[in-house]
Amino acid sequence: MRLVPPLALLTVLSACGTVSPAPVRTPAPAETPVGTPAATPVTRLPPVSAAPREYTVAFGGDVHFEGVLRARLDRDPGTVFGPVAKVLRKADLAMVNVETAITEGGTRVPGKKYAFRAPATAFTALKAAGIDVVTMANNHGMDYQRSGLADTLAAIRRAKYPVVGIGRDAKAAYRPFRETVNGNRVAVVGATQVIDEEHVHAWSATGSQGGLASAKNEARLLKEVRKVRKDSDTVIVYLHWGTESKSCPNPAQRALAPRLVKAGADVIVGSHAHVLLGGGFLGRAYVAYGLGDFLWYDPGPTGVLTLTIKGRKVLKDRWTPAAIRGGVPVPLTGAARARGVADWKALRSCAGLSAR
Repeated sequence: MRLVPPLALLTVLSACGTVSPAPVRTPAPAETPVGTPAATPVTRLPPVSAAPREYTVAFGGDVHFEGVLRARLDRDPGTVFGPVAKVLRKADLAMVNVETAITEGGTRVPGKKYAFRAPATAFTALKAAGIDVVTMANNHGMDYQRSGLADTLAAIRRAKYPVVGIGRDAKAAYRPFRETVNGNRVAVVGATQVIDEEHVHAWSATGSQGGLASAKNEARLLKEVRKVRKDSDTVIVYLHWGTESKSCPNPAQRALAPRLVKAGADVIVGSHAHVLLGGGFLGRAYVAYGLGDFLWYDPGPTGVLTLTIKGRKVLKDRWTPAAIRGGVPVPLTGAARARGVADWKALRSCAGLSAR
């Protein structure tokens, strides 16, 4: 997120009666250009001198820029996310799933009913909304095939925007985003459990092929989580998973979540179903099975999940309910907000999660 200069921050917070230290961050490495040797990944962040303090992470669901959203993007990328951007900017880190290829060319996958793409100004919109990192591991990340993938990776490189779950090879696709926030070394991994069967081979990143980080290769995903566990205080996994229109987790989700926790994940969040699923604790870890659509052309309920974290502990969860109107998430107020929070908490009952 855009940090406020120290003096300005002190002035603003003093007016409110409280002064909180600004987050301390270590920038993540940029995506390696296509066709060049991969840079040596960061395996250990510099030691942090200050004792870790609480920090917040805000999560939204699926984002694309089709339909009415394309007109908003073309008109003013800086305001595409509308009023929900205020919620995202309040967090120390914010993340969503970008469910589109970033290309204005490419070759659309033959016969695919829904194929999404967007110009590189999508990154301008994401930055302006206060979103610090995105995952692109999903069933639309390669809708415009390999030429679209090349355009996407080139756009990521030019924008110098943090993206996980996609890359020039498996090493890059599974590589975590790393940031140090308030003394906490945070690692974020992205992967997808949803790839059409006919595209699994063509879309999955391998040692010699660019593509997506696939959660269908469960052994590789768990290996990467165990790897980042060794030198991170908080490990977050953002997954594309679930069954469309089903508000309870499917067997594949219920099976993978505890394995990720055992491997070292502290927070697991996901999207794909186009509806909300429950969130809560699975043992010591926090799991949000489905955040639904977020910036999307269809109306419906959505929201922002904000977690307060210190090290491996999730201290608090907060759901900010919203409704998609004109493609944009609009936070609810008053009685509608209270109902939205209650409805979201009720989803926990079929998810096998606890409130504490």
